[in-house]
Amino acid sequence: MTSFPRALLAVALLTACGGSSDAPTQAPRVPVDTTPVLPPAPPVRVLGHLGQGNVPERYTAEVWVRGSTAYTTTWGNRAGVRGNAVKIWDVSANQPRLVDSVIVANATTLGDVHVSDDGTVMVVAIESNPNGGIALYAMTNPRAPQLLLRTTGGALQYGVHTAELARVNGVLYAFCSVDPGNGVPARLVVLDLTVPASPRTVWSQALGAPLMHDVFVRDGLLFTAEWGDGVGIWDIGAQGGSVAAPRLLGRARTIGGQTHNVWWLHDPATGHRKYLLVGQEGPGALGSSSAGDVHVVDISVPSAPVEVAVYTVPGVGAHNFSVDEAQGFAYVAYYNGGVRVLDVRGDLGTCTAAQKTSDGRCDLTSMGRERATYAGPGGVPVYVWGIHWSASGLFASDMLNGLLRAGPVAR
Repeated sequence: MTSFPRALLAVALLTACGGSSDAPTQAPRVPVDTTPVLPPAPPVRVLGHLGQGNVPERYTAEVWVRGSTAYTTTWGNRAGVRGNAVKIWDVSANQPRLVDSVIVANATTLGDVHVSDDGTVMVVAIESNPNGGIALYAMTNPRAPQLLLRTTGGALQYGVHTAELARVNGVLYAFCSVDPGNGVPARLVVLDLTVPASPRTVWSQALGAPLMHDVFVRDGLLFTAEWGDGVGIWDIGAQGGSVAAPRLLGRARTIGGQTHNVWWLHDPATGHRKYLLVGQEGPGALGSSSAGDVHVVDISVPSAPVEVAVYTVPGVGAHNFSVDEAQGFAYVAYYNGGVRVLDVRGDLGTCTAAQKTSDGRCDLTSMGRERATYAGPGGVPVYVWGIHWSASGLFASDMLNGLLRAGPVAR
């Protein structure tokens, strides 16, 4: 309760005792502090380290897990060794075990690796300029992918940063975020994979200022992470649009820009489908520094999105994330900051004045939304690029050390 100033209290008492003919018969009410008393935030846990698959000769990039098999790509050049390998891991036990590697022809750096929802096709993004593109594999044996196609030339040649597989109205598509190059702007190219060995371009659009980084596809909506242009919200089958003729519904520009990746939250506990998690990738140096926040955008009105919350970790920056929606936890790869776990269940856009940033957004840290951290095996630096949660477990791709396995959070 707010204390009443002593001097004012003394004046009130004297007046009430007849100090003035106009004195009130009762002392003024003591003002009551109506600020709600918040429950204490749950403690921030440290996730246990369960196992590590070492990759000492290359920098590890993205990770994808399906069943008891994990796939990691490689990036850049490490002591003269190119990032042209896809590593295949047995993750049936806590300790990942390398079972094979696939070398991608004429590649110097790889990006995404993604397996289709039915497990039949794998796509690998190739960011090597001018030999960029994608590689498509048949997954009859998930631990021995068979090459169907390695694209050369054409719209993908300047490098595919990410390649996401998604099914829309029963058709499998590859959404390829293409880097700018040689005066050609960044663009999104969408391929129909009805016949995976013969992809067919159904949409190609210049997007991004200056980069087109990633997409998220769900329930007939396409979300495009377009760096300086923010997040595009497109109808590709929800309300009359199509993959071949997307209809722009709105655009969300988060504070600071540098829009890298997106996740549209579906909250089974509340039924809410109103929030986007948007990753911001700021400047960094491999192995030592990074920057960038996680932004929360309310898209209840797609034509007028509003940023309502932010999560900031001083000195480190967000990259990719994966969400366990059933439990309501978002796992965020934070480069040299390891992994951070956020509680994203319920209302993310309502908070007290004390929980707001100076610009009025809710601060997820002040709201007690940070639930856990993970720093890898301990004793060595990490630089976590990717994170993948699945029913098989929680896996992180560490550029410096390889494939890490951690114990996930449970409510």
